[in-house]
Amino acid sequence: MELTLPSDREIVMTRVFDAPRAIVFDAFIKPELVQRWSLGPDGWSMPICEIEPRAGGPYRFVWRSDGDGHEFSVVGTHLEFVPPERIVRTERFDDPDMPGETIVTIVFAELGGSTTMTMSVLHPSHESRNQMLETGMERGVTASFDRLAGILDRTPA
Repeated sequence: MELTLPSDREIVMTRVFDAPRAIVFDAFIKPELVQRWSLGPDGWSMPICEIEPRAGGPYRFVWRSDGDGHEFSVVGTHLEFVPPERIVRTERFDDPDMPGETIVTIVFAELGGSTTMTMSVLHPSHESRNQMLETGMERGVTASFDRLAGILDRTPA
């Protein structure tokens, strides 16, 4: 995964997956798939994954630590939903110490059977962007995307 900081409020993560765009897109919107890969570092599970895949549709993810049972969640609303090309959604953590609401834009581009996924996270301020980076999110996102790549490798086209 490549992580860049194109502005003082943005984090952009790019990853190429060896799978067609429609399959990668599905992995981001089907709860039974999201629960298998979007877990961050080892030792976490996602007992709740609710997604209404449409513009205006809400979503909710709840992660649980396998070690101590600690939970945290993210909620939001899909602002744009264009299968299999683009998802734009709000995102807010339930932890009051986490940055405020962000806008997440995920674009899927296919070339030669591989898909480049670009996820841009726009934070409300420079400080909230930096606070998110300090959580170790890059390590967690990298682990999640590695897990997704493994799932996609075993998924027939």
